[in-house]
Amino acid sequence: MLGWLMGAAGVGALVSALSLAVRKSVVGLTRMLQVSTAVLGGGLILLGLSHTLWLSLLWMMLVGFGMLQAASVSNTINQSLVPEDKRARAMSYYTTAFFGSAPFGSLLGGTLADRIGAPHTVMITGAFCIAGSLWFTFELPKMRAVMRPIYQQMGLLPVYAVALAPSVQ
Repeated sequence: MLGWLMGAAGVGALVSALSLAVRKSVVGLTRMLQVSTAVLGGGLILLGLSHTLWLSLLWMMLVGFGMLQAASVSNTINQSLVPEDKRARAMSYYTTAFFGSAPFGSLLGGTLADRIGAPHTVMITGAFCIAGSLWFTFELPKMRAVMRPIYQQMGLLPVYAVALAPSVQ
């Protein structure tokens, strides 16, 4: 059964990768980060509530989609904002934070699952993802104010687009 669940997550991740591959620009990725994190959280909550294999497979596809989309989009946004000569340094910090925090999260998740059960732990994790998505939504205007001039300088965002639609990013 674990193989089926992991395969379903892989299908969701593949769909996510294909959806990112057809994008032409980084403009609009902040919205995708909001959505993908919420999809990840919702999928985890629904997975924790599920007691049927076919529903769990569906929820795992959402989880796989949201996880790959959020990780890839956040990395792409980071790399698009960093100057060329500092990109390797920024990538090393991102990788260290991403992979370095995973063991601590696994330890916390395992401890919590031992105390309250795996389904409840998965649902709590999903709730934190949704909370993170909401936090990101409220912080996004400040981030866009910083991102906009960088994208304009790179030629990714036309100057006239800012006057017409300030939330284009």
